[in-house]
Amino acid sequence: MSVTQHSRKDNPLAQRGVLLTGLRVFALLSVLNVVLQGVSAGEVLMRNHTALTLHETGAIVIHVLAGITAVLAALIWFSTRRGLWSVVVATLVFIATFVQAAYGHGRTLYIHVPLAMLITVGAVWLLTWSWTGAGRPADAAAHGGR
Repeated sequence: MSVTQHSRKDNPLAQRGVLLTGLRVFALLSVLNVVLQGVSAGEVLMRNHTALTLHETGAIVIHVLAGITAVLAALIWFSTRRGLWSVVVATLVFIATFVQAAYGHGRTLYIHVPLAMLITVGAVWLLTWSWTGAGRPADAAAHGGR
């Protein structure tokens, strides 16, 4: 291998690019899933059984998507030491999806619905950060551009 050829494994910038792309993809999928959860929730309230099945399946999917997003945010933080807040927010969103699922039936919708709003805000924040703050070069961060 010549000096100019580097594998992704040996190049931290290439690794960061892969992680950042993964974060952007999973953050986007998380937001799309949350939006679909909101749509199916409206139908669940109208006693649509098919929507209930979709909503329950979507709950499992959001656990997976939020978990992967949190892991990717953590890996980016470990590799750059930037974006600790993204790790905190992603982890809180991940935990909130389980708390929300636990309160998703019966007389506990007064907990379930506000958690849905918090999850939505957190997921959108992560998606926005992945396209703005996460992609900035380290020089911009050093000059106050966090």
